[in-house]
Amino acid sequence: MKIVVVGGTGLIGNQVVALLAQAGHDAVAAAPSTGVDTLTGEGVDAALAGADVVVDVSNSPSFAPDDVLRFFTTSTRTLLDAEERAGVRHHVVLSIVGTDRNPDSGYLRAKVAQEELVRSGGVGWTVVRATQFFEFARQIADGATVDGVVRIPPVAFQPIASADVARYVAEAATGDPRRGVTEVAGPERVRFDEFVRAALADAGDDREVVADPAAPYFGAVLVEDSIVPQGDALLGAVTHADFTAPRTAV
Repeated sequence: MKIVVVGGTGLIGNQVVALLAQAGHDAVAAAPSTGVDTLTGEGVDAALAGADVVVDVSNSPSFAPDDVLRFFTTSTRTLLDAEERAGVRHHVVLSIVGTDRNPDSGYLRAKVAQEELVRSGGVGWTVVRATQFFEFARQIADGATVDGVVRIPPVAFQPIASADVARYVAEAATGDPRRGVTEVAGPERVRFDEFVRAALADAGDDREVVADPAAPYFGAVLVEDSIVPQGDALLGAVTHADFTAPRTAV
């Protein structure tokens, strides 16, 4: 199959392209750097010509609420319109666990809008929602730092390795459209502030991490199960200890 991976040069997309190519598919990485711009439409029709599946793992360059909403809605409409012209049969989009439970977050509201467009489009679809990635622990801490102190809400957290996310996205891309949502998460549920504290310690970062129930996450104040699966979910194989082991061993 020809499978076009939008955002195919990023953290998840790069891995998805590699997995699909290893499985014998014609995997095409589509991104502005490869001449495909889903905001302007430049290169989209050419990239999708002959495609069976489109995987969208792209992300907004700006997380400002208006910018991120504009990015996800414009990009998704561009793709869905082009997919209908090209006869694409399956649209797979990567989203986030808890999108529909955190309306105060501009970023997550934008992901909800993206999902709604995919559901209402004329192409078969699958939504894969993932929890936060291990790889983003430092960025989370940076965004939560106030006066040198990292403030993190003490709620349930179930981070996942990007490699596991990529594997589940690739599996969805090679399967039939589910017309539903699949949630994927890491194998261990921990407390958010404890995870960040451990991740920074593993990285040699001595910033103080404080449990703060009022600390926002992507603009939302969280409750206990805001950003973890509430029902069945596919669990990744990589634990946080597995993820940090190679660096610890060096």
